[in-house]
Amino acid sequence: MRIAIIDPVHPVLAEMLTRAGHELVDDILKAEGIVVRSGSLPATTLASVPGLRFVARVGAGLENIDTAWCIKNGVHVLNSPEGNRDGVGETCVLLLLALMKKLVPANAQVHAGLWLREENRGTDLRGKTVGIIGHGHMGSAFSDKLRGFGVRVLAHDKYRSGFARAGLDEAPLDQVLRESDVISLHLPLNDETHHFADRDFFLRLGRPVWFLNTSRGGVVHTAALLDAIDQGRVIAAGLDVLEFERPDLSGLDPTIEPAVQQRLFGHPRVLLTPHIAGVTHEGKQRMAEVLARKIIATFPA
Repeated sequence: MRIAIIDPVHPVLAEMLTRAGHELVDDILKAEGIVVRSGSLPATTLASVPGLRFVARVGAGLENIDTAWCIKNGVHVLNSPEGNRDGVGETCVLLLLALMKKLVPANAQVHAGLWLREENRGTDLRGKTVGIIGHGHMGSAFSDKLRGFGVRVLAHDKYRSGFARAGLDEAPLDQVLRESDVISLHLPLNDETHHFADRDFFLRLGRPVWFLNTSRGGVVHTAALLDAIDQGRVIAAGLDVLEFERPDLSGLDPTIEPAVQQRLFGHPRVLLTPHIAGVTHEGKQRMAEVLARKIIATFPA
């Protein structure tokens, strides 16, 4: 097949595809398959490729691809969330422990010449209940990494079941919100999940929680989260993704709710990273390898 790779990705992807007999092309109009990372593929672009048979994303989320058009027109959609699940799971543990142990402010204080021990008294993770909403590749990676910490995990997934094990219970959403000390979101961004964590979501919490989001920024209503922190419903938040990100993930759009952004960036109980939970050297290669194997298995040369 003729395949166009339109974003920079790990070279192992091209190597595996060409070794399997596929041809790489620069002209997207001549392609039968398109590989994308963060570039956008709307219906207008997809419809302009007459021989298109598949679209593949190096990564997990598919919100940059018009999947509805693909389904309607019989175009296969492939992705590779398996490739960076370890990076995401480990980053969730990192963010959570950093929040609970007050790592970031303590580091800044010592660099400033301060030695505040009692003010930085932390909280132990052991014995806590961790609620995971969305137990696919990323949510299950986080629950896997939590083994050994002595926690109870409650996981809710609207579309999956049968994943309970020792220390991990499947639970309805209300139970997760009512009983968790930690809540971590692992949801795709779509019409159903946009602003999933809204004002009502935080009002339903049974106790103050540490809150994590490493999925997509749009699943959280930022103003509602900040209100929940200020009201004591959320102790602190670790966010790797923001609803103000540009669609190509190249940065933030300062024109989207600038007042909310200013409030977020100045909040002392919010830990922010620039959408890097799954951005690791190993993950970059594994995502490319996983996707190449899927393409080759679906469309053998």
